[in-house]
Amino acid sequence: MSFSKSFLQWLNTLSPVRMILFFYFIAAIFSTLLLCLPFAYQGGVEVPFIDIVFTAISALSVTGLSTITIADTLSTSGIFLLAFIMQLGAVGVMAIGTFIWLILGKKIGFKERQLIMTDQNQTSFEGMVRLIKQIVLVLFTVELFAFLILGTYFLKYFSQPSEAYLHGFFGTISAVTNAGFDITGSSLIPYKDDYFVQFIYMLLIIFGAIGFPVLIEVKNYLFKRNDKRATTHFSLFTKLTSFTFLVLIVVGTLVFYLLDMNHFLAGKTWHESLFYSLFQSITTRSGGLSTMDVSQLTESNQLWLSFLMFIGASPSSAGGGIRTTTFALVVIFIVTYARGGSSIRIFRREVHEDDLLKAVTVTLMALIFVFASVLFITTIEPFSITKILFEVTSAFGTVGLSLGITGDLTTVSKVILMFLMFVGRVGIITFLFMFKKTKKTGSYHYPKERISIG
Repeated sequence: MSFSKSFLQWLNTLSPVRMILFFYFIAAIFSTLLLCLPFAYQGGVEVPFIDIVFTAISALSVTGLSTITIADTLSTSGIFLLAFIMQLGAVGVMAIGTFIWLILGKKIGFKERQLIMTDQNQTSFEGMVRLIKQIVLVLFTVELFAFLILGTYFLKYFSQPSEAYLHGFFGTISAVTNAGFDITGSSLIPYKDDYFVQFIYMLLIIFGAIGFPVLIEVKNYLFKRNDKRATTHFSLFTKLTSFTFLVLIVVGTLVFYLLDMNHFLAGKTWHESLFYSLFQSITTRSGGLSTMDVSQLTESNQLWLSFLMFIGASPSSAGGGIRTTTFALVVIFIVTYARGGSSIRIFRREVHEDDLLKAVTVTLMALIFVFASVLFITTIEPFSITKILFEVTSAFGTVGLSLGITGDLTTVSKVILMFLMFVGRVGIITFLFMFKKTKKTGSYHYPKERISIG
């Protein structure tokens, strides 16, 4: 029996979750090999292998944490390779694979639909191929328009059109994918007084973080005839995601301002304070780009940003973290339980117990991962616990903000952050299901007994 046939047979024995994780592992190796190519770097630049792997994982998980300065390290070819890896990570391995299958005229079978459903964090097989088509169409359309707008606008900053459009291209990919890499050498600090650039970037970050199903529902609504819009009903997912996303932005902006109004924001005009606060609130959803040096903030504000990064973006988006819907369900569950309620009701709908169980499981496991990572890293690194927590939550939320310690971490700490970036991108549920037993347990039950709690 040939190796290829044996390999395919082995692959077919894997569950969809394990197969997805295997494909992401292959994608990580492929991304690393791309960044190992000599022409990806500027002349005379040598990068340690661990930093190449770290950059590849960071790009594939669309995090943006980096141990190197992209502008001083990568060549123009390397910048395009990095953009390709970010695009692959944002859309998802299976989405890209499906799109290629469709171009080649291949039939999308049951197994492939299972993989798409798992990769996109969906609960139904229905419309999987149509979903991928719409995701790719909407994503590439927005990226094209944003690239043209930013590239043309950047002509005022760069003397060479090629350089302006290169910054427009990379900036668009970085913002839409929520990767947070930059080729300016200092994120968006050069544009801290340019509110037009900030506004475009904020829109692109929201676009990448709010969730592809939400965008598709909104697109379908906007393209309907006026007489049919009145009968349109948005899904509970879209309602809850949009509401939670908006609340986090507003509350995040307000708390950011209050915690630093007498420190970093002291002496700033109202519009400077507004854009600083608003941009940092939005970028913690998973953007990673910044208009300021976050190390200048108060320690309390750095902890607040760590909390926002821990929540992260929405499900089925380019971002990571526990996700906005998870946070919303846990908060609503706590309030409901405190009031003596027994079922979770949102927007005149009841939430499935299985979804609530998943939300609680994800939150607890995320807290365990973050706590264990912070505990371990503090034993081998000389940095403060605030800086380490900031770095850990940034990795888990696939955000990419940093207090400037990433490049000084030891190899062990970098490996821990790579693990967090990977788990944050694929999702804790997907990661846990890797250990799920395929053998069904018996139908019998043991006697139940109460345990004192709290």
